[in-house]
Amino acid sequence: MLAPVTQAQRPATPFDQAFITDVDGALGLALVRHGQQTAPDTPNARTGAARPADVFDTPLTELGREQARLAGERFAAEPVAAVYASPLRRAFDTGAAIARHHGIEPVVVDDLREVHLFRNVPRDQTAAAALGADYLKGVRARMTRERSWDVFPLSEPAAAFNKRVVNAIEGIVAEREGQPGLVVIACHGGVVNAWARYVIGAAPDMFFRPAHASVHLFAARGPWRALHGLNDVHHLRAAGREFITY
Repeated sequence: MLAPVTQAQRPATPFDQAFITDVDGALGLALVRHGQQTAPDTPNARTGAARPADVFDTPLTELGREQARLAGERFAAEPVAAVYASPLRRAFDTGAAIARHHGIEPVVVDDLREVHLFRNVPRDQTAAAALGADYLKGVRARMTRERSWDVFPLSEPAAAFNKRVVNAIEGIVAEREGQPGLVVIACHGGVVNAWARYVIGAAPDMFFRPAHASVHLFAARGPWRALHGLNDVHHLRAAGREFITY
């Protein structure tokens, strides 16, 4: 059997600094997308046939709860120092499934909530009714090509969303300064993209699609931030079954 790989003590190189590898005092950041959420009992809810207020804060489905449980088991044996979560139910409950293995409660950070699409649509209207079904169809076609939140009218601006997410996570990093370890952040697909694009300098607001309950690993040390892994779903393959959804 091969012995574990160990590396002799050596001075940190510029690559170690840049990518936060083999350096002491680093903070690990694991962003976890929430499990699968329920959709309102409305045909074509995702195409604007539901009121935006009814779809913004939906709970986990039964499958989503199982995905959250598996995410919790994924981190059960790791030295998780803290769990932070979006206030939206699907993310908070996912964070709680992880935190319970460590005897802690998720810390709610309001700015970790998902981008708020159609937030300025009148509360008694659907997006399709307010904007027109064909107009909305055209907007969604633009999103498939441009992957920018700004294609959506009556919505939170992309710059404001990205700024609040990055500031929130940088605030968590600052709060944990001098306390190396692993921090889990239970959040949303848009939030994962906002932080990842900030770290690596990607252009589109949504440059990849995180799976439900997927894990995305980053590290922080001093002024450096580094990407260590995206879209880990190995924990969602359990007992020969797959629990991977988008």
